[in-house]
Amino acid sequence: MTPFASYTRPVVVDLTVCFSPPTVTPSTCEQGRGTWHRIEKDLYLHTSRQHAWLYVALANEEDFAAEDLLVTDIRVGERPLNPGLGHVWKSRPGGIWVLRRKFSGSIDRAVTEVDILFGTDAVDPRPQWTLLISSLQLSGQPEVPIARLSVLHGRARPVPDARAALRVSEDGTFKIVQISDTHMVTGVGVCNDAIDVNGKHLPASEADPLTVAFIASILDAEKPDLVILTGDQVHHDTPDSQTALFKVVAPIIERAIPFAAVFGNHDCEGTYALSPSTLADYASGTAQMSILRNLPFNLCESGPEQVDGMGNFCLNVLAPAPSHVSLSTLYFLDSHGQILGKKRNYDHIKQSQIDWFTGLCQSQRRVREKDNNVTPIHLSLVFQHIPLPEFVDCRPGIRSGHQRERPEVPRFNSGFYDALVKEGISAFGCGHDHVNDFCALLPQQKLRDRDKLTQPGPWLCYGGGSGFGGYSSFGGRRYHRRARVWQLDTGTASLRTWKRVEYSTDRVDDLLLVEGGAVVDDPGEEYGSRNCVLN
Repeated sequence: MTPFASYTRPVVVDLTVCFSPPTVTPSTCEQGRGTWHRIEKDLYLHTSRQHAWLYVALANEEDFAAEDLLVTDIRVGERPLNPGLGHVWKSRPGGIWVLRRKFSGSIDRAVTEVDILFGTDAVDPRPQWTLLISSLQLSGQPEVPIARLSVLHGRARPVPDARAALRVSEDGTFKIVQISDTHMVTGVGVCNDAIDVNGKHLPASEADPLTVAFIASILDAEKPDLVILTGDQVHHDTPDSQTALFKVVAPIIERAIPFAAVFGNHDCEGTYALSPSTLADYASGTAQMSILRNLPFNLCESGPEQVDGMGNFCLNVLAPAPSHVSLSTLYFLDSHGQILGKKRNYDHIKQSQIDWFTGLCQSQRRVREKDNNVTPIHLSLVFQHIPLPEFVDCRPGIRSGHQRERPEVPRFNSGFYDALVKEGISAFGCGHDHVNDFCALLPQQKLRDRDKLTQPGPWLCYGGGSGFGGYSSFGGRRYHRRARVWQLDTGTASLRTWKRVEYSTDRVDDLLLVEGGAVVDDPGEEYGSRNCVLN
């Protein structure tokens, strides 16, 4: 949350930049009227021998009199031409120019919020916000991403509830694009392992613009009903998580597609990273969920406070309007991160999460059983970032895609897979291991060894790495970036999946997972055709 949250109807009456040595962090910037608040982002991104902070003076709309001045425009760079009528642009540090006018009884033209984003590739997907092209003039190091102001005029309109869009089409289908491990940074980032269409190594290049273009191409090709981000949206120790997150979701929001997300281990790693938590504000470094929840088309939820982790929630895909019948349920869980001090040892799904999941499954099942109009076959999927321990054992059961690196999974098995089987989950999707992109079933022998869990499924599927800022090489070989697509057909109670891969104009590894509500376990024809030129 920003300082503006403490005001019910805030208006910006002034702003300035204050500088201080690294050993001194000023808490206020006393000058002029209004109450001054600091935007909690060091404009030098902690790379300079001094700090620079943007301070914004706020006043409540209800407190204005006719003679009071409020900010109506902000520019950066050369001095703008004066608009006349006695109004004059006023200079502020950092190359900022502020235009103030008398209160006219309406704040439609007034500046009500100011924010800071970083980098030449920064975007602001929030409706009505304007990201200024010119950067602040701060004499920082040339390799540090530039600081840019983003400005909101008037009141932001309420964000519509995107849940209403989660309905199957008239033909009973519903398509999901799963994007994983984008590893966005503050600034353009660097890609060191890209290859061309033939697998030839490409020189180092800017990573994040490639990732944004790749996401956009997938969305245009598939036109999904929902996008699911399965963690590591942000690279570790990113100085400004908000800038990085905005780049991930901008192509989704531009196309008016609802989206949901789970967090990965890298999302909150590092000195300056924002925690996934939604508590407090930027100053406490715990606002990543808040950033997502304040965006249009967002479906993310914090989840119950009594359940471990941040972002345990579910979404129901409904029948065509005006029906409120749920035809599919999508579950999202926080898979936590690396255990402190233990390299490549990841935390496990907690018992409180398993209890929440099973209780919710059973509750929703009882609701469906009460409605005689509900189709008896209900397909459900689960998404989280880090794979389950069972991924280590399922290589013999691979039906599509490849295992190129050993799955990095929790060493402790808390039994969440058993809960998935018990609750009849059709498929489980994750990210984390970038060059793994297989779909597999746990072999029957493994199932028989686990308390008589003999039914096939759920499918265990990797999404594959989509980001050019994350690694896409293993064992000396580079691989193309990719993303997974899921398609539900509620008319036939079926579930298919395939991948979208760099340079390919066609689907890759198309696989039928569920048919007539039952898991399809046929390693023959479809598995035999799983290898493709682009792998």
